[in-house]
Amino acid sequence: MLVDVDALLPANRATYRYDGSLTTPPCSEGVRWFVMQTPVRLSAEQIQRFRAIIQGNNRPVQPLNGRIVATERMTEER
Repeated sequence: MLVDVDALLPANRATYRYDGSLTTPPCSEGVRWFVMQTPVRLSAEQIQRFRAIIQGNNRPVQPLNGRIVATERMTEER
């Protein structure tokens, strides 16, 4: 099955970027995250199908601990 990933992404490709860690044990650091500024919308059925093949893909939100969150236009430190 061929999936056109480009078709799944929003037209606005702006991202937030930050250094973080894996979302599953061992939660190792050294991961660079890119988060789309424009949310990608999924139906309940699409989410259910995703969960059927990807399991354990979550972790509680962690404090920034001095990490820098950057965008194309500016860099913010919180």
